[in-house]
Amino acid sequence: MVRTLLLTTALAIAAPAMAQQAPDQGAMPTAPQPATSTAPQSATPAAPQAATPATPANTAGSVAAIVDSEFPAYDANGDGQLDQAEFTRWMVALKSQEMKATGSTLPADQVSAWANGAFTTADKDKSISISKPELVAYLTGGAA
Repeated sequence: MVRTLLLTTALAIAAPAMAQQAPDQGAMPTAPQPATSTAPQSATPAAPQAATPATPANTAGSVAAIVDSEFPAYDANGDGQLDQAEFTRWMVALKSQEMKATGSTLPADQVSAWANGAFTTADKDKSISISKPELVAYLTGGAA
């Protein structure tokens, strides 16, 4: 769920920027022209293309940018790593935002247990701390 919230946040930040592609200053918008082809049509229908979800190409990059900007706020001792307490504080904050957004609630002990499990999952090198790359990989589901 945190991944979903972070991905949604990244999409919300990136979508307006992607939508602001201005046309040429002197060009007037025109209606699309139908394609014309002189090649003979094949008797076999074209194979249908597989549906692909509409996601930005740089989701991991967006998550990495958010992690870069927010990481210092949670890295209390400034060592460039998140210990379990620092990581838990960040994940609980994200979970709280998610619960507000969805209108759901969880008891504090369940949120803590979830954050502890998230720490164990995110700490791929088992160093008992989470690096920025580990956090990005965790939040993107390993797509980083």
